[in-house]
Amino acid sequence: MLRIDIFTLFPGMFQGPMTESMLWKARDRALLDLRLHNIRDFAQDRHRTVDDLPYGGGGGMIMRVDVTVAAVESVMADAAPETPVLLMSPQGRLFDHAAAVALSRLERFAIVCGHYEGIDDRVRELVITDELSIGDYVLTGGELPAMVIVDAVIRHIPGVLGAQGGAERESHADGILEGPQYTRPPEFRGLCVPQVLLSGDHGKMAAWRREQGLRRTWQQRPDLLRRAPLSDQDRALLAQFAREDAHKRLRAPKDQANSE
Repeated sequence: MLRIDIFTLFPGMFQGPMTESMLWKARDRALLDLRLHNIRDFAQDRHRTVDDLPYGGGGGMIMRVDVTVAAVESVMADAAPETPVLLMSPQGRLFDHAAAVALSRLERFAIVCGHYEGIDDRVRELVITDELSIGDYVLTGGELPAMVIVDAVIRHIPGVLGAQGGAERESHADGILEGPQYTRPPEFRGLCVPQVLLSGDHGKMAAWRREQGLRRTWQQRPDLLRRAPLSDQDRALLAQFAREDAHKRLRAPKDQANSE
């Protein structure tokens, strides 16, 4: 079982996403122990103050170091020394498939959700082991990124997904995007399921899926191909795609001139 501790000022934000779909299944099957901790519960004054004005001026409020550190240290006191404590931050390293797989193999990790204008930097020095970002943009808090990370991680826990090996077949699992997928009906408004998928020939279907995945990656995320493990057949297909693209570019001006 994987235990995830989430420190937040807004635990109510997690109630919907964390009690539906795969997250509910993971908890129901005793594969995930997800615990929410309200940082405000660790405030010492009668107003339960968790933030204050920044030193040096500036807009907004900053989450206090004493309250946040008290929350993390209290809950994580029984955790192994090497247990990661992750801060959701736009300054963190970009979360990706490899990070999701690595976290899924742990026994426990924690996530700290910042809010307001940020978090006192001493929190980073005292209790944070790493910082993660889900993209180059800013959100109002770390709660939504935490949900994204939890969802991505638990898919790699054996027994969570219904289809065996499903996570390994998905986009980004081997650096290649998934190709198109289809289900019933076989024809809709003149659009038909590719015949190869109806053939029953598993070898041909696997080859088609690989080709389509490579084509989609070439068209939409060519940057992924630089680090994807590619076979000689894969490289031959990519060379074919490049020739096709070059041929289309050569034909485009001529076709446009003929149409004018």
